[in-house]
Amino acid sequence: MTFHDRHEELDALETAFESPGHEFFVVYGRRRVGKTELLKEFCSDQPHIYFLASQEAEHRQREKFVEQIATYCNDRIPRVDGWDEAFEYLGEKLALEQLVVVIDEFPYLVEENDSLLSYVQSFVDQQLQNTESMVVLCGSSISTMESEILGHESPLYGRRTGQIDLKPFSFREACELLTYDLDDAIRSYAITGGTPMYIQLFDYARSLAENIQTEILSPTAVLYNEPEFLLRTELRTPARYMSILEAVATGHTTPNEIAGATGIGSGPLSKYLQTLRRLRLIDREVPVTASAKQSKRSRYQVADEFLRFWFRFVEPNRSSIEEAPSVVYEGTIEPALPDHVATTFEDVCQEAVWEAIRSDELGPYSEVGRWWYGEDEIDIVGLAPNDDRILLAECKWTTDPIGYSVAAKLRDKADRVRWGPDQRDQEFALFSKAGFADGVAEALDDNWSLFSLSELETLLSESS
Repeated sequence: MTFHDRHEELDALETAFESPGHEFFVVYGRRRVGKTELLKEFCSDQPHIYFLASQEAEHRQREKFVEQIATYCNDRIPRVDGWDEAFEYLGEKLALEQLVVVIDEFPYLVEENDSLLSYVQSFVDQQLQNTESMVVLCGSSISTMESEILGHESPLYGRRTGQIDLKPFSFREACELLTYDLDDAIRSYAITGGTPMYIQLFDYARSLAENIQTEILSPTAVLYNEPEFLLRTELRTPARYMSILEAVATGHTTPNEIAGATGIGSGPLSKYLQTLRRLRLIDREVPVTASAKQSKRSRYQVADEFLRFWFRFVEPNRSSIEEAPSVVYEGTIEPALPDHVATTFEDVCQEAVWEAIRSDELGPYSEVGRWWYGEDEIDIVGLAPNDDRILLAECKWTTDPIGYSVAAKLRDKADRVRWGPDQRDQEFALFSKAGFADGVAEALDDNWSLFSLSELETLLSESS
């Protein structure tokens, strides 16, 4: 996988290393998101020791760690009997030279010996803080990184000087890698999501259909079993979590619907949902006008586009894919793909709304999200409480241009959004894959903004 973007994160690491005093950084995020590539890019211009932990016996991990230090320093490899001695040896070297030391996949070491955290604490307090060097702990196990390293109960709590929670690319950030035209780029992003490795597995000289069948539906492809691998790295018994993810991906979005689809009782389900949220595999969403803590109108959605695609189309059809992947694609996936992409299109349009706010094309809103109540739904609603102004927008991923009726329905639904004073200001926007029917723009006043794919592309590219 090649390094792409991440300029802000790279600048943060470089600025920290160049600043006076020691640095103790924590870098974490889901697997495949590009943590290792970021750290390798950072280290390429700095004197560094890079150690990649693996799942093997503790004594062998410690030996390899010490070997890595000795190799960099051209030393004879010393014998150490514990992690305290290993970090003492590292501290002696950092006292002589300013270095970056990266320990990648640090949770593997913690799995073998949770006392390691106390040894690192002593190393930071007694040796690292007296140097100009930088130590980076990196890991893909979000649960371990957040609880064992960043958590209040951790021996390392309060010692970090910075952290980077590396997230998947937004659509705008991914666009340079998605070298299709905008239409197919959105379709492709609806399948790979913003995970750099998944994006780069696709060959953009081939059609999207070919990429899906080659890189996902083939039993020998990396992505065919990827979600199972991801879940097993975080969860000892992933079966129930997989059933919940499949239920959510196939349209069961409320707790009652998920319980009905999975047969899991409401008590245990609540705990499973909390775990999946903590692992960033699902998101809980409430109407933008409601309180996230108090609202009972919550919905759940799979947080990653690739997982949403996989649990909707691959997991339920495994047996058929093994026998006839092309039949599954043509008969099951291709007909339902527009509906799948439509949800992603809403998210892309929401990105565009924020860009339009930043560029003053839409005027400032502090909150942007979806809204629903009963049978009514609006794709994007923006709130400006200080100005008593509301934005209401619809996003249409259809083959037909939007007609005036869509605008009329949106205006009607706006009256049912209970927020702000009766005399609030209202702004409207329409996003359309297929553009707009003749006469629509002329029939609407200055409170309306219309975005076809070309306007959307211009808006997103201007901010790149």
